[in-house]
Amino acid sequence: MRDEFRADLHTVSQLLVDMAEGVRAAMREATRALLTADRQAAETVIERDAEIDDLYRHVEERVCDLLARQAPVASDLRAMITALHVAADLERMGDLADHVAKTALRRHPSPAVPAELRPVFTDMAGIADRMAVKIGSVLAKPDADLAAELDRDDDTMDDLHKSLFGVLLGDDWPYGVETAIDATLLGRFYERFADHAVNCGEHVVYLITGQAAPSAG
Repeated sequence: MRDEFRADLHTVSQLLVDMAEGVRAAMREATRALLTADRQAAETVIERDAEIDDLYRHVEERVCDLLARQAPVASDLRAMITALHVAADLERMGDLADHVAKTALRRHPSPAVPAELRPVFTDMAGIADRMAVKIGSVLAKPDADLAAELDRDDDTMDDLHKSLFGVLLGDDWPYGVETAIDATLLGRFYERFADHAVNCGEHVVYLITGQAAPSAG
């Protein structure tokens, strides 16, 4: 019975790793669509969002089945709780990539981001990608130190988000209200992607230590 539980737990962990890889790929493709007006890339992200949702449902079903059959306690119960929380955050990250892709598609064939903003969105996308890679790593091999790095990455994302507003609110902004609204929402999508990544890291810290991660304050 114990070996069966461990095998099932490994399956749940692999589903989470697959989700992390899926949301990383989704945001990478969504960013490409955004910066290059690549219609096919945007449509691919939108179509594949259902695959991430399916993985989320599989995690929920597996965890609920394990809770019902095994009644886990202590660290095993903690692993189940962590899996549910991480899966929810990853699913939301996939949705945020989907939002970026839909923005790119809505503005096609024109780029959704003007040239002046491409550097900041390129940097935000780079941080998002780095955080997604770390999530996949700590899910495959739990590491509290690596998970804690996500907070520092999020600080960088927040700084970029602030710099974006500096451009949008400048007196010399030439692109009008609609483009400013799109850029504001896009910045929020990347910023929230990073926030959910931090949540995943905090859940992993909880899994390892049994204690909530300290507030970034």
